[in-house]
Amino acid sequence: MESMTTTWINTPITADLLRGALDVQHTARGVLPHRLPAWARAQNTDGQLAMVESQPAGVRLALRTRATAVELDTLPTRFTYTGLPSRPDGVYDLLVDGHLTDQASVTGGDAVTTDMASGTTQRRSGPSGTLRFTGLPDRMKELEIWLPHHETTELVALRTDAPVAPVTDRGRRVWLHHGSSISQGSNATGPTATWPVVAASLGGVDLVNLGFGGSALLDPFTARTMRDTPAELISVKIGINLVNTDVMRLRAFGPAVHGFLDTIRDGHPRTPLLVVSPIYCPIHEDTPGPGTFDLAALATGQMRFRATGDPAERAGGKLTLRVIREELARITAQRAADDPNLHHLDGLDLYGEADSAELPLPDQLHPDTATHRRIAERFAKRVFSADGPFAGPSS
Repeated sequence: MESMTTTWINTPITADLLRGALDVQHTARGVLPHRLPAWARAQNTDGQLAMVESQPAGVRLALRTRATAVELDTLPTRFTYTGLPSRPDGVYDLLVDGHLTDQASVTGGDAVTTDMASGTTQRRSGPSGTLRFTGLPDRMKELEIWLPHHETTELVALRTDAPVAPVTDRGRRVWLHHGSSISQGSNATGPTATWPVVAASLGGVDLVNLGFGGSALLDPFTARTMRDTPAELISVKIGINLVNTDVMRLRAFGPAVHGFLDTIRDGHPRTPLLVVSPIYCPIHEDTPGPGTFDLAALATGQMRFRATGDPAERAGGKLTLRVIREELARITAQRAADDPNLHHLDGLDLYGEADSAELPLPDQLHPDTATHRRIAERFAKRVFSADGPFAGPSS
């Protein structure tokens, strides 16, 4: 009934209405936010990274308006796997003046189904869906619509019952973060429940989230993207994907970390830069990759992961989480002697063995929503506190 009686104002969706996106691609059906710029995407040939960087983790529409009703037409792309239950539809979180007020999902969209046994993929096109939030307070306010963190989302149309304008600069520091699927938000129930978003809220900063599921692999184009992105605070969470993709050995790892940090420093020579090692993950603590799906679990309709390497292969330079933590601690200590704004955080301080016993990783790899919050609270306490590496002027 709302849509029949309301006089709608159509507002083009432009880059100045979006936060957390580094590029906006105009498609045949709308606009598609990206978390890597076009030149970086052109250097990538990996379908996994292409998928996850187009999933708008940390991306939100930020509007200043008196509107009491908002409609957003979107076209999601949902990824499913043969034999597994479909992932729940992506969630959109509505924040009014910074407070979570409502959540919703849309129907329709495109579907991509992958058969892991054959390696084949099928795509089915579908219609766009409409997201509707009504009953909003009749006053000037800031609205944020956070897009699903694990669902590629084309934005088709924005309608409101009052004019909208971009949110003005609130004077907050920008925190630029890069990591794996854990940073992207895997297994969190909503886009503002991922640990980087919760930590950013606790720290009073604006987040740009370059968490890429399966793709935190020290890619040079990611480092150059970070080099060129304005930010007052930078962090990189390194480790789990290097183990579970088995892309390099210890000989290559150290120089690759140095090169990644060197590139970031080319654009941000004195910005606080935090290197975070992996959280506790039992399957890869001492067992190298590659990681793979647990076929026995798949047969029962469950998604679980396992490590396939041999612990004896560590002697030949294969990486494990324990090896990576030791090497990251060594590298950051070495560099910090000449770089006082470089800092290190042991991932075990965020989620360690005792936490694993209390809040186990449901699929052996990714934290659930409660664990995301625990990681975020510990990160904020250690990093944004008065004596932390990201301490602010009023800390």
